Amino acid sequence: MRITRKLTSMAKLYAQKAFSGPKRLPKKETVQFLLNYSKALKIVKTSRMNFELITN
Repeated sequence: MRITRKLTSMAKLYAQKAFSGPKRLPKKETVQFLLNYSKALKIVKTSRMNFELITN
């Protein structure tokens, strides 16, 4: 009985719609930074290790 009540309350909690605030968009500078970073990132895989290099 007690477990059923707990599961029912959890189902009600997760069935409710999550609060969605106003949509926020990233700044153009942030997007540009991430794109440049991903372009400069090089991963070199060896037999024992992986090296992450930022090539600017």
